[in-house]
Amino acid sequence: MRSRASIGWLIGILAAAVAVGMGELVAAFLRPAAAPVIAVGNRIITLTPESAKRPAIAAAGTNDKTLLIIGIYLLLAVLGALVGVAALRNLYYGLGGIAVIGAFGSYCALTANASRGTDVLPQLIGTAAAMVALVVLVRVSREWSAEPSSGDPLLADRRLFLQGTAATAALAAVAGFGGRAAQHARFDVAGDRATVKLPAASGEHTVPRGADLGKSPVPWRTPNSAFYRIDTALAVPQIASSSWQLRIHGLVDHPITLTYRQLLARPLVDRWITLCCVSNEVGGDLVSNSLFRGALLADLLREAGVHADCDQLLMSSSDGMTIGAPTKVVMDGRQSLLAVGMNGAPLPLEHGYPARVVIPGLYGYVSACKWVVDIEATTFDRRQAYWVQGGWVAQPTIRLSSRIDRPSPQEVVSVGDTVAVAGVAWDQHVGVSKVEVQVNDGPWQAARLATVPSTDTWRQWVFPWTPQKSGSYRLRVRATDAGGTVQDTQVRDVFPSGASGLHAVTVRAVI
Repeated sequence: MRSRASIGWLIGILAAAVAVGMGELVAAFLRPAAAPVIAVGNRIITLTPESAKRPAIAAAGTNDKTLLIIGIYLLLAVLGALVGVAALRNLYYGLGGIAVIGAFGSYCALTANASRGTDVLPQLIGTAAAMVALVVLVRVSREWSAEPSSGDPLLADRRLFLQGTAATAALAAVAGFGGRAAQHARFDVAGDRATVKLPAASGEHTVPRGADLGKSPVPWRTPNSAFYRIDTALAVPQIASSSWQLRIHGLVDHPITLTYRQLLARPLVDRWITLCCVSNEVGGDLVSNSLFRGALLADLLREAGVHADCDQLLMSSSDGMTIGAPTKVVMDGRQSLLAVGMNGAPLPLEHGYPARVVIPGLYGYVSACKWVVDIEATTFDRRQAYWVQGGWVAQPTIRLSSRIDRPSPQEVVSVGDTVAVAGVAWDQHVGVSKVEVQVNDGPWQAARLATVPSTDTWRQWVFPWTPQKSGSYRLRVRATDAGGTVQDTQVRDVFPSGASGLHAVTVRAVI
């Protein structure tokens, strides 16, 4: 049996699928960011209040983008079903519903960060295709009652309807998957990245002796595949090295436009740098340590003749994201990089290829601009970067932090066995001088520290502990910075300038 509503759902969902599929196909001739779901998702990110983003990110973590895209597809299916039901009652109701949805998609495409006028074309053509599909499917269908005895006629030509729905589904699938494949073939720069040979650089190229104690499940050097990723890019920007340019302008004497070839021709250095996200909870994993290769950003600013009254470097990525860094931090002698490499290879696509900025000692939202294409020398009074517009502090100080990586929470250990309590501590560009562990409410006891090449990296630590009797134990850790300041015990939320408090895990000892 088939009800009128189920036929409407099917018709509407297929029309929505045609809109998305045709939009993907048209985007293959323009750019991936113009695809309907990506354009809508990018605009939703900027429209969503910061108070709503934080709990969503906290709940979803690094899966937030995937869940957002899935949510958009589900919403389109629901809206499509409603449109289909309305169309069976009155075709113009259905067409009006599609027009409203298409208008919202067009608005998103035209107002998303770094949008282009042509980004609206996939929305318009997809909307038109959905309208045609809706008209055809409604006309080849009649009411198909769930109760034939009610007197409503069954489908006049069931075969025609089934053929129409099958053809529509095939059109949506071919256009959608074909369009996505064409986008990948035309715009993906993985092959371009594979051809890049980074010049040699001065500095350390291997893990410093004694930096990795081997007692933690988290290695001292974070592999590229495990490096945390927090950004707003639903589709990873695809920029070929031959087309990349960086413009440095604003409060400078000599604006600079730098190509990728010119960047690689500059003196490059390798530096171990730990990056941390301001959204990292106490004990969280949004912190990573890698070897970055790049040119010194301060040298470029000196060549441009940055003005003394410039207190902010407003960096923009190719997708329109803006990040504002304090100029004085870049120019104070720390080795801030316009980076091209990560752990000995060109930057991964998702971490900023062809080039990104890495500034030691600051949270990522005020320092780590991926896919950077523009640096404007300006002031904090004149311009606000993306995250600061949401209420995050413009010039935060990174918080001294420490974390227990082993043992894991609720792990069972054996009485009498020595347990290597281990983890990392960090206070970038200040340094960690001591780490201590507390068992239950006992005294704080010093852990053994690894060596580090500079104050810009995290520091591994290990503390041998032997439980003497069975029961539950709470292990806490705290760090002391290079100046003798002990880690803040006050519990603070990540918003607006980073979390604070002591990390603790509870384990159980058994005989």
